[in-house]
Amino acid sequence: MGKNFSKNVEDFDCLKCGFHVIGTGYTDHCPKCLYSMHVDINPGDRECACRGLMKPVKVSLGRSGTFTIYYVCEKCGISKRVKASDMDDKERLFLIAEGSKIT
Repeated sequence: MGKNFSKNVEDFDCLKCGFHVIGTGYTDHCPKCLYSMHVDINPGDRECACRGLMKPVKVSLGRSGTFTIYYVCEKCGISKRVKASDMDDKERLFLIAEGSKIT
């Protein structure tokens, strides 16, 4: 199976902080706390049975000025990375980028 993207427009309540997220079809994490949920094998497919919380553990800033969020699943331990959204909490992105521990 290839890594083709499947666009899914879904609203959801964040399982970490409870924030109600309005999905765009590209939304894969909470813009408030930055946590995600381990639901995809390939981007957007929703075929992963794990359903664990994905904790943001690192943020890097690319040359183009875009952030990348690195995740570790708290249930199975898999690591993934995604591009940050313009809607994401910038203060939280910077805190993680600086190495601050978050909960």
